[in-house]
Amino acid sequence: MSIHGRFGAWSYYASFTPEIASELQSLGYGTLWLGGSPPADLPVIESLLEATDTLTVGTSIVNIWSAPAKEVAESFHRIEARFPGRFLLGIGAGHPEQDAAFRKPYDALVEYLDELDEAGVPKESRALAALGPRVLKLARDRTAGALPYLTVPEHTRQAREILGAGSLLVAEHKITLGTDPEKARETLRPRIQFYLKLQNYVANLRRLGFAEEDLEFPGSDRLIDTLGLSGTPEQVATALAAHLEAGADQVAIQVTDADWVPVLRTLAPVLAGR
Repeated sequence: MSIHGRFGAWSYYASFTPEIASELQSLGYGTLWLGGSPPADLPVIESLLEATDTLTVGTSIVNIWSAPAKEVAESFHRIEARFPGRFLLGIGAGHPEQDAAFRKPYDALVEYLDELDEAGVPKESRALAALGPRVLKLARDRTAGALPYLTVPEHTRQAREILGAGSLLVAEHKITLGTDPEKARETLRPRIQFYLKLQNYVANLRRLGFAEEDLEFPGSDRLIDTLGLSGTPEQVATALAAHLEAGADQVAIQVTDADWVPVLRTLAPVLAGR
């Protein structure tokens, strides 16, 4: 399948409603990305697709440790039967700090993909949370493509080189609107500092050139200003479009404000020209 649009909206799966989905579609957002590790029965998704007619929905991501592949496959087929080609199953390996059953993530991902193969979930209807080169190659070879999270345009450029021209690449980025840097950091930092306790994200940020002082909890101002965007709608739109210029097919926008839909409403007309 192909996702819809150059910009999508990322939020926790429970925060999406049919009404929000309908409005975001009307505003021009092409895909809804459901975060927060949706459970294996994949709730919410059908109600969002039912309320819309063009946008796509993707999970970002289903955690392979908490959602058994067989049950996820059954849910996929249920959704696909009703809304063919409009749902992308994004999966990922989570974090050793959070998952008691965590073991070698690469091997576990391969086994999970094998189970999805056996259950008839097609390669083109699934994607993989991927940061490092090895998992990006796995995403290229075994899925439609990659869903990197907490990255920057330089990572998008590197990921595209690994994935090649034929794979899907959706880059997530956090934003808030406003030109006061201190106020923006107050909004952005709580959504970023958490990941500085997770080794896979820290390792990726090191590869991207961030220094140890940047990565010390709760993150340097430089780190927050890079991983979270702020400014006028025009400034934020330009910064988001840098991912597209670097090779992304779409940018998944995560608004860090508690009242997140009005921010997307304000940003939409500016994104329309990108």
